Amino acid sequence: MKLVFVCCSLLIAVLQEVDASGSGPSGVQDRVSGGSSCSQVRLKPAGQCEDEEECPYQITLPPLTIQLPKQFHLLEKTMKELQSLKETVNTLKSSCLECSSQQVDLNLQKDSGDRLTNSAELNQGDTRTRVYRNGNNSDNDIVQNMQVKMNRMSISLKNARAQINSLEGRLEELNLLNLQNVEDIVDRKVENITGIVNKISSNCTHCPGQQQPQPLLQHLTTIRDCSEITIIGRRKNGVYQVTPNPRNGSFAVYCDMEEFGGGWTVLQRRINGSVSFNRPWADYKKGFGDLKGEFWLGNDKIHLLTKAKDMILRIELEDFEGTRRYAKYEQFYVSNEFLNYRLSLSGYSGTAGNALQFSKHFNHDQKFFSTPDRDNDMYPSGSCGAYYESGWWFDACMSANLNGKYYKTKYKGKRNGIFWGTWHNQTSEYYPTNYRQTFKNVKMMMRPKNYAP
Repeated sequence: MKLVFVCCSLLIAVLQEVDASGSGPSGVQDRVSGGSSCSQVRLKPAGQCEDEEECPYQITLPPLTIQLPKQFHLLEKTMKELQSLKETVNTLKSSCLECSSQQVDLNLQKDSGDRLTNSAELNQGDTRTRVYRNGNNSDNDIVQNMQVKMNRMSISLKNARAQINSLEGRLEELNLLNLQNVEDIVDRKVENITGIVNKISSNCTHCPGQQQPQPLLQHLTTIRDCSEITIIGRRKNGVYQVTPNPRNGSFAVYCDMEEFGGGWTVLQRRINGSVSFNRPWADYKKGFGDLKGEFWLGNDKIHLLTKAKDMILRIELEDFEGTRRYAKYEQFYVSNEFLNYRLSLSGYSGTAGNALQFSKHFNHDQKFFSTPDRDNDMYPSGSCGAYYESGWWFDACMSANLNGKYYKTKYKGKRNGIFWGTWHNQTSEYYPTNYRQTFKNVKMMMRPKNYAP
C-alpha cells in the first residue's frame, strides 16, 4: 500500500511540474485530445468482505514511466550490501570452525607438556574475541567493517522510511487523487495549444506557397464556439460543430455570424411557437427543438461554452408592432448540473431594461434553474416552473421569463407567456384583467468577451 501511495504522489508531482511550466488564461480549461487522465486509476475490493472485518483492496494504475527518488537507489544498494554481508558471515563461520579445531589442538599440546611454536596468548579478560589466523587479525577487521556497514545501512533505511512517510503525508495533504485537479491541469494545457494554433493560423493566412489554407486550418484548429468560425473565414449564419472541451466531444450549434459583429453562439430562439417550452428537467438538460427554427440549446452545452471562455450575453426582443430592444450583460456563466445550472450575470447595458436584476426581491442572478418537474426556486409555497409552465432561473417567482408560452396575440389572466418585466409598456398590464404583452421574436446568444469582429 505504501508503494501505491508513493506511485500516486509521484504521478501527481509530475503533473504539477508540467503545470508549473505554464498555465492558460484565467477561466480556460480544455483537455489535450487523446491524453490519459487519473480516471484510469481503479480502486476496488480484492476479495469478499464480511461484517466487522477489514476488506482487502487493490488499486490499478495506468501505464506510466516515472523518476524514482534517490531513496530507492539506497534500498537497492542496501540489498547488495546485505548480500555481501551474508557471504562474509559464511566465511567468518568457516573461520570460526577452523579456529575451534586449532584450539583443540592447543589444549592437547598443553596436556602433553610440549612447547608450542609460535604460540598465541589468549586474553580471557578481554570481552572482545580476537582470532589469530596465519599470523594476522584480518577476521577481526572484517567484523568491524561489517558493524560499520550495518550502522550505515540502518541510517539509510531510517532516511528512506522518513522519505516514504513524507511522501505519504504529501499525498494526503494535496489530495492527489482529486480527478478535477488533474482535469484542470490538462484543460489549461490544451488551452495554450489551441491559442498557439489560432495565432499561427491567423498570421499565416497569406503564407508563401500555401495553396489551400482554409481546409488545413479547419483540421488544425479546435473550434470552441462560433467566434472561432471566423478564423477559417466563414461569415454566414448557420449550423456548425463546436468543441468547447475535447473531453466532452463536439456538438452542433447555430451561429449568428452577421448581426452585431457576428461570432454569436445562439442558446435560445423563439420565432413562431412551433416548439413547446413546457418541458421537464431532462429536456432542458440536453436541449430540444430545431437549431434552424425554435430551440433551447441545452443546459449542459451552455455550461461547457461559458466554462471555456469569459462570455457576454445579448438578449434580442421584438414585439408584434415591430419594436426591437436588447439587453446585454458583460459577464455570463451557467454552472454545472451539480449546482442546478446556477445563473451568474452582471454588467447590464441596453434598451430593454435590466429585467433579470429587477429588484432585491426579483433578481434572477445567482438563482438555480427550475422546471415543472424540478423545483429549485425561492418561492416557499409552490413551484414557479409548474405554475408558469416552463424552465427558467426563477426567483420567487420572476421579473423575466423568456421560455414562457408563445402567444401570437395579447392575452389575459396568468402571465405564463414570454415575459420581460422592464418592457416599455409594462405598466399597462399591472392588473390581471388587462391584456398581457406578447413578443414575436426572442433570441438569447453569447460571445467571448474579448472577441474582435
